[in-house]
Amino acid sequence: MYLSQLTLNPRSRQVRSELARPYEMHRTLMKAFPQHLQPIQAIPLADDANAERVLFRLDVNPEQGWARVLVQSHLQPNWAALNPDYALSIEGPKPFTPTFAANQHLAFRLRANPTVKRNGKRWGLQHENEQLEWLNRKAREGGFSVLQVNITKDQMLSDTIHRTDSQKHDLSFLSVQFDGALMVLDPYQFHKTLAAGIGTAKGIGFGLLSLARL
Repeated sequence: MYLSQLTLNPRSRQVRSELARPYEMHRTLMKAFPQHLQPIQAIPLADDANAERVLFRLDVNPEQGWARVLVQSHLQPNWAALNPDYALSIEGPKPFTPTFAANQHLAFRLRANPTVKRNGKRWGLQHENEQLEWLNRKAREGGFSVLQVNITKDQMLSDTIHRTDSQKHDLSFLSVQFDGALMVLDPYQFHKTLAAGIGTAKGIGFGLLSLARL
């Protein structure tokens, strides 16, 4: 895998637009990858295979006036494909080959779209206890346990996919950020979880699990 960090140019009109349009940011980032990994065009985004190959998370600090995008990918990106004024600086792509051990403790951050499927539709989980249950369920499936976590409800993210001039599809996703500490239970399964991402709507900035040593 590869990790990249893009510090975005706040003077760029494209950047200012995409800060509020996650699908458009997804389309821009995908320009750095081979053509067979095309931007997601269909609904549901959660089930598109491309969403599991390229994960990204937008972090914004309005007080300091910066916005950064962390990108995790299986293929090496070519960031020269982006507009020259899109990013002030780009770190990477750097090879990312982590190894894990059972009972290892790590700090984590995850911005996710916690949902439940009812009557064939996905619904965002609005209550904190439901979001915590969702995270613990994903942890059990993903080879780790949550030791402690702080839950922050960011906002509802929305955008529109224009399939044709006359056909469009409005998108709306609940964005929740989890910051905390975890313990690795199954190193092999945890590595798979890290590579694939967690939850739905990966193609518009959800699901990337970033880690740090404690």
